[in-house]
Amino acid sequence: MSTYQDDEFKEIVEGEVVDDKSDKDEKKEEKSEKRCYICHRPESEVGTLLSIQNNMCICRDCMQKTIDSMNQFGFPTGDQGGFNFGGMPNISMINLADLAGMMPGAQKIKKKKPKPKKDVQPVLDIHSIPAPHKIKAALDEHVVGQERAKKIMSVAVYNHYKRIFSESEKDQDGIEIEKSNMLMVGPTGCGKTYLVKTLAQLLDVPLAITDATSLTEAGYIGDDIESVVSKLLAAADNDVERAEHGIIFIDEIDKIAKKKNTNQRDVSGESVQQGMLKLLEGAEVEVPVGASSKNAMVPMTMVNTKNILFICGGAFPDLDEIIKERLNKNSSMGFQADLKDKYDKEENLLKYVTVEDVRKFGMIPEFIGRLPILFSMDALTEEMLVRILKEPKNAITKQYQKLLSYDEVALEFEEEALFAIAKRAKEKEVGARALRAIIEEFMLDIMYEIPKDDNIGKVVITADYIENHGNPRIIMRGTPEIEG
Repeated sequence: MSTYQDDEFKEIVEGEVVDDKSDKDEKKEEKSEKRCYICHRPESEVGTLLSIQNNMCICRDCMQKTIDSMNQFGFPTGDQGGFNFGGMPNISMINLADLAGMMPGAQKIKKKKPKPKKDVQPVLDIHSIPAPHKIKAALDEHVVGQERAKKIMSVAVYNHYKRIFSESEKDQDGIEIEKSNMLMVGPTGCGKTYLVKTLAQLLDVPLAITDATSLTEAGYIGDDIESVVSKLLAAADNDVERAEHGIIFIDEIDKIAKKKNTNQRDVSGESVQQGMLKLLEGAEVEVPVGASSKNAMVPMTMVNTKNILFICGGAFPDLDEIIKERLNKNSSMGFQADLKDKYDKEENLLKYVTVEDVRKFGMIPEFIGRLPILFSMDALTEEMLVRILKEPKNAITKQYQKLLSYDEVALEFEEEALFAIAKRAKEKEVGARALRAIIEEFMLDIMYEIPKDDNIGKVVITADYIENHGNPRIIMRGTPEIEG
């Protein structure tokens, strides 16, 4: 054989050897990937495999099926909390507690702490609860007006936490203080939700704010009634003991009033009120942890609502007509009788509300009876809207002044401009919510143009600008007015 043929034969043989080696390496890589002992699926397809004896692996699906079948046929339990897989080869003594963290949807539940011993300081101390006048003073810094409402809420919250303290001390006199749940009635935008938020921040307790509009009777599409408690548990970081001392604010409570002139089942009205009776009064409720609905993959825990403060609020539209009708019935004929149109121009008619008026609106007596404290919020006047613009710690004008301060520009609102803004907001009839929208409209061009010019030092919002008769007053840097 010639040299040329020898070289060609050598190249062919070496090429086959190289190809054989590459095929073997690929097969080794395929074999090196872990596969499930039962379903033989690779780890790249099923996720991380669980290692068992003799270097064997099993996927989570097969493990779950194995556990379910063992529970069905009643295999005996092994030592240390594991299951004894008797007849199955090469599988034994698997502790299911090691798999709990790998299950989908697993949530850690903070169990109730053991009751404090005599030498340990109790969780609640009567001296740590602020007095009613201190609670109201703190509310005054954030909420303008509503003096009667703030006083009622301060006393009710103070008595509620005194009640919790008395139960923790286990008073032996036999006197049990009842819950002081509240029902607040007020027009939209008067500060119902903001008042509750401020109160919860002051007391440093978990707060859950939910709408009653999404609640339905059990078995229907919508949120279960227990979902309001699960939201409180989430706000308390799944700490059951802390959640049981929290506050739940249910807004739009007037939306679950009894529906009138209907022949269909009222799944979001009277039935929801009846389902909430046990929550308001106090009961052990099983709620999901880390989810708003119950399902098989979410753990459940028990929460006692006995010491949870419930505050319900709503605008109750057309309730003023019911109040007016009741008040007009008291008028009679004669020189000293009240006129029929006496209350027609009464803007704050809700202050005359009674339990009977709320019952006629559509709330069942059992529900109202579990909300013993009934009070109303005042409608906002133009003077109150002006105060809201400038007095609270988190006032809207202060927010915009802070925004412009980052551009080293001062912002000032003339007193007449504030009244012009309040007048426009009053016309919209949506309460304090209109203030932000109006200011945002007039501040848009200003906040767009200011970053363009570094010479601007101060902007003054005038009444003419709010009334669309002029422009804001711009003052450049170096002007004596700025330096002063």
